[in-house]
Amino acid sequence: MTKNDKSLMEKLIKMSTNAGAENSEVIMAKGQGQSAECRLGKIEAIESSDALDIGLTVYIGKKTASVSSSRTDNDSLLKMVDRVISMVKLTPENPFCGIASKDQVAKNWSKINMLDPYRPTPTKLIDLALETEESARSVKGITNSEGAGAAWGKTDISMISTNGFFGHLERSSHSISVSVIAGEGSEMETDYDYTAKAFAEDMRSPKEVGLRAAKRALSRLNSSQGNTGNFPVIFDPRVSKSIAGHISSSINGASVARGTSMFLEKMNEKILNTSIDVVDDPKLYRGHGSVPFDGEGLPTIKRNIIEKGILKGWLLDLASSRQLDLKPTGNARRGIGGPASPGTSNFMISPSNISPKELRNDIKSGLYVTELIGSSVNLITGDYSRGASGFWIIDGEITDPVSEITIAGNLKEMFLNLSAANDLDTTHSMMAPSLRVENMMIAGN
Repeated sequence: MTKNDKSLMEKLIKMSTNAGAENSEVIMAKGQGQSAECRLGKIEAIESSDALDIGLTVYIGKKTASVSSSRTDNDSLLKMVDRVISMVKLTPENPFCGIASKDQVAKNWSKINMLDPYRPTPTKLIDLALETEESARSVKGITNSEGAGAAWGKTDISMISTNGFFGHLERSSHSISVSVIAGEGSEMETDYDYTAKAFAEDMRSPKEVGLRAAKRALSRLNSSQGNTGNFPVIFDPRVSKSIAGHISSSINGASVARGTSMFLEKMNEKILNTSIDVVDDPKLYRGHGSVPFDGEGLPTIKRNIIEKGILKGWLLDLASSRQLDLKPTGNARRGIGGPASPGTSNFMISPSNISPKELRNDIKSGLYVTELIGSSVNLITGDYSRGASGFWIIDGEITDPVSEITIAGNLKEMFLNLSAANDLDTTHSMMAPSLRVENMMIAGN
């Protein structure tokens, strides 16, 4: 963020005010990135990107509209303002829209360090990709590769508003990934692994990523369709985050305000097993979703949203908080050219003190899910049905691979019969450890 960038944002605010806007918000995002891809030991692509986008949201009365552009010359800014003013005049009134008041916005916040000063060279990215793929291909039984990649990126985001708020945030990203094929002919399976962190030093090594991808692909060989019936199901951390996602969607303030949440009348009631806590933590150290202020300039705080299975709060932006007559929670998220909506920061199902092995020890026969395919999930009724693959559990041990099966249940019942292990995966901003559901319908053979 430079002085010229801030001056440009202030200029756009002034231009929109002169054109008739009562209030305005400007967001600027600047991004840089580099990536390298290889396959079968050969370099396939080296890419570099450098982008700038600017978004403008204006308010006139109870109407609002948003536009964005990648051009910042004076003529382009004037066209942005003309377009958004024309749009807002044609927009229906929304009694709940409007920017934060001056006393609501964040004024001081602790620095969240998400910017790694280290920037890898293109040569280093190539080396990382080649090493990752070589590690996977060195494993006996790996017969082909779908490729490996390494990437670096930096994002610089700033927001300014007529209510006096100005915020600026920089973050970096580093990642390596690989996907390989095991077996031959009609007996082939593919799987992948990756690591992605804000700081390069926090990533797993290329060797480990490659070996894990190879092991996963090999473990899927000679799969069957498994059994049909009602069984306990354990979700591997790779897929358990989808369960956390269903929880976050069900407590999203916009859904609650529309009356489309399955937990509409469940505030301060039990919606999960009493062993489960759910936290949204925007201050998590080096967390992917860590932010000091939200998309409307409000301060962010760590929230225990579900405590011992009891629902304690919604995810709210300004509009949904006004509609529900509640205080906003600092959970507004937004893109460059659109209004804010409720969202999460680092949203997690808290881990227990039970190991994954202990979580499955008493299962005589059940399913360990490592992949979910397709989706038929109704977040109003809770009806849940998804294609899946993974491994059969016999007497607490993970045994034979299974595929082309369907798991089904109802989220309301699943949540009440949920238990967690201690292996929380912090790779994403939506996080969960291994999760066990006591009883689900499995359709196999």
